[in-house]
Amino acid sequence: MAEKASPILPEELKIEIIHFQHELSCFTSYEKDLVDFLKDDALANQEQNLSVTFVWFYQNQLVSYLTLLNDRITLSGDLHKYFKDKGIIYKTLPALKIGRLCVDDRFRGRGLGTLMLRFAVQIAKEINQSKAGCRFITVDAKRNCNPALDSIKFYQKLPFKIFGEKPKENITFMYLDLKLV
Repeated sequence: MAEKASPILPEELKIEIIHFQHELSCFTSYEKDLVDFLKDDALANQEQNLSVTFVWFYQNQLVSYLTLLNDRITLSGDLHKYFKDKGIIYKTLPALKIGRLCVDDRFRGRGLGTLMLRFAVQIAKEINQSKAGCRFITVDAKRNCNPALDSIKFYQKLPFKIFGEKPKENITFMYLDLKLV
């Protein structure tokens, strides 16, 4: 049985905002559309002010990336009642969205996904403390028929909550209330 690789520590990582000089060709993932986004669309989206992509390096090798953008949650049903009971009467609330989160297949299982989620929480809290209101982090989590590759349980550990689904597209809408972390 193969030995499990040790976790990568935050201090071993270098995080940068993507730019044209980054070498992206060696990045691999079982999620081909996430690789395609990184190589074909991330920089263009950033140049159009649609999102910001953070590339993560370990020992000078690209190991993961995270794309963030603005979002909102439209309150309905139980979620609307929950916030109304707390005196929040708005129909929508501000959020930071995780547009893409991907770890290179060669570095999966070493804690990078959790570190990226913590980084997103830190960014959202910084926005909230000094820039603009931000109550949630949202994500459109992909379902996978292989339970080991299904991202829902991964997000629930942080603890994201489910607030909607698109079964035909295998997408589950999830949120994390920043007041609870």
